[in-house]
Amino acid sequence: MSEQATAIIAGGCFWCTEAVFRDVIGVSNVESGYIGGQVDNPTYKQVCSGNTGHAEAIRVTFDPAVVSYGDILDIHFATHDPTQLNRQGNDVGTQYRSALFPLDDAQLAEAKEAIARDQAGRAAPVVTTIEGPATWYPAEDYHQEYWDGEGKRNPYCLAVIPPKLMKLRKSFAARVKG
Repeated sequence: MSEQATAIIAGGCFWCTEAVFRDVIGVSNVESGYIGGQVDNPTYKQVCSGNTGHAEAIRVTFDPAVVSYGDILDIHFATHDPTQLNRQGNDVGTQYRSALFPLDDAQLAEAKEAIARDQAGRAAPVVTTIEGPATWYPAEDYHQEYWDGEGKRNPYCLAVIPPKLMKLRKSFAARVKG
């Protein structure tokens, strides 16, 4: 196995973003969690209150020889709405913000380029923030691989995740796992 890289991105409900990236070729792991807030080891209930400053986010482990950080960001922008400030659809609050958490200077430069690329194709302003450095906190176990289990029985997930997966398959067909 070649060397793995990590990307941390936020774009609304982590159940939804996790489901998208689990289907991307070159991605070996996706972990849901919290980042960017002021409380150590926050719980889901605390983050959902909107009072901790954390975003629901995912930590993507990937093979950069197969899928680049720039590709990860382009997929992210295509599968959520980066023009919605502190929300995604009916999920409202800073915990659902669109944000990138670059882990080094190269990722920071690529994050700025990805925002510019995405903005070039949109009339509405992209409000995605670049944040960090910040501490990553894994979400509780029951949030991990949520779509593959409980999520397929959750009406919210059934309404939100399939359209995201369709966008992924349509726009990035060559990048989707069989």
